[in-house]
Amino acid sequence: MKSTFFRLVSAAAILASTAGCGVFELSNERANDKVNPERPSWATRPSGVMNVLFRQPITSAKFVDPEGGIERGRPEFDLARARIFVGSSDHGLYALRATDGSTLWRFETLGTVEAEPYYDAELDYVYFGSSDGALYAVRAQDGGLVFRYDTKSDVARRPVRVGETLLFTNSADYLFAIDRRTGKPKWQAHRPSASGMEISGHAGTAVFEDLAYMAYSDGTVTAYDVATGAEKWSPIDLAAEADNAGDAPKYLDSDTTPLVFRNGDRGLVVVANVAAGVVALDARTGSRVWTNERALGVSQLGRFEEPFHAPSKKKEEPAVPERKMVLAASGTTGLWAFDVATGKVLWRNTLPAGGITAPVAVSGAVAVGTARYGLFLLSPVDGRAIDGIDPGTGFTQAPTAFADRLWALSNGGVLYGIGIASPVAPARRSDPYSGVLR
Repeated sequence: MKSTFFRLVSAAAILASTAGCGVFELSNERANDKVNPERPSWATRPSGVMNVLFRQPITSAKFVDPEGGIERGRPEFDLARARIFVGSSDHGLYALRATDGSTLWRFETLGTVEAEPYYDAELDYVYFGSSDGALYAVRAQDGGLVFRYDTKSDVARRPVRVGETLLFTNSADYLFAIDRRTGKPKWQAHRPSASGMEISGHAGTAVFEDLAYMAYSDGTVTAYDVATGAEKWSPIDLAAEADNAGDAPKYLDSDTTPLVFRNGDRGLVVVANVAAGVVALDARTGSRVWTNERALGVSQLGRFEEPFHAPSKKKEEPAVPERKMVLAASGTTGLWAFDVATGKVLWRNTLPAGGITAPVAVSGAVAVGTARYGLFLLSPVDGRAIDGIDPGTGFTQAPTAFADRLWALSNGGVLYGIGIASPVAPARRSDPYSGVLR
């Protein structure tokens, strides 16, 4: 593999110049502002925490922009058969081997495939959307078409399965419920698009118990009964509060897919609005639990959860409390980490200029892609950079993680398989990629 295709870069010393000066504090949301994004220290210090296992071009060459295009496909992973399913700007959905990225089959649609697929292991089906306005179901074994459901508008978010029902959204602010085997419609919900300008994109849906949650381009959020589509909340207008805070916001959109957490004896639904910040709502009632109005421009949400670790008597290590964090990515205000229960800012990292992807938990760390500077591994404790790779074309869509592996599609149309060297020796287990114990 030629080094011109990528650079392994280390960010462990990204804040070394300020260490011991009292600048960095876990509770200080501006602690990472001392980073120099134009000439970061990791650019010339390779480390090897992130290791490129394979590099496989998949997008047809005629669709790759040499000046730097955009690939929004996010891989879906099938553990049992070690397969990856990912869409591309060349109108195709690909099935690839997770071990080396080689192609098993390709299914062509009438538009770009930006949606993250959903793999149904029971039926061995793959569901995915296309900019041609349809949701497709294909056989995972050979890519044969099962059904095509036409919605008349771009489908760019991952579907969600609840029993025999498949839920998905489109860019015209519709939420659809269909039969997962036949594509027969069950119900649909809709809100008229907001007047004025909107940001490109749309939210997906999230489910908690018997409720499905939807965020709309007019800034509202509501909940529906999964079985019937009946509205269970009066629409909650997040943008209205931004209006009252001063000048009317230029955009109203709530285009981020909601996140659902179980917090104690209740569920929390976390949503983001570009002008109103990040909000946590009670999953049953829709009542507000906490708000952060400073996290503006958030376009992606992610999670990091770590269970309680009992104290180690042998190593004389203290107990580690349970950790649940909401991660909010903004191209303007950076990457934020909030405590799920309280909304307290745990840290904020001002990443390099340009778009950033949704953050993804992997091997005890957080991975995030940037449109200009590659893919980074961050500490969940304080947001400091651990390592990074830069293939020269950047990443617009988040990687997919399993155990100590990442798969990410670059804007150059290349799928990267990346291994993460954990600081803790893993337990002896079966490796699904090689079939051997390690």
